[in-house]
Amino acid sequence: MKTLAAIKQATESLPSAEKEELLLFVATRLREERGEMPPARRFGREQICAWIAEDEADADRWSRNR
Repeated sequence: MKTLAAIKQATESLPSAEKEELLLFVATRLREERGEMPPARRFGREQICAWIAEDEADADRWSRNR
């Protein structure tokens, strides 16, 4: 199979377990090609609390406007 369209079509006939195996195979190859992942971002407690407060305020506004 030389085209993405042909691969997609062939994938339709695979059982779920083989689709999962194919997905893991492709993900592994992508990781190998792209190299190392960037380092994890670190957020301080204050920033996380601010995001939570903002989310809760948005949820309150949304529920009042329903």
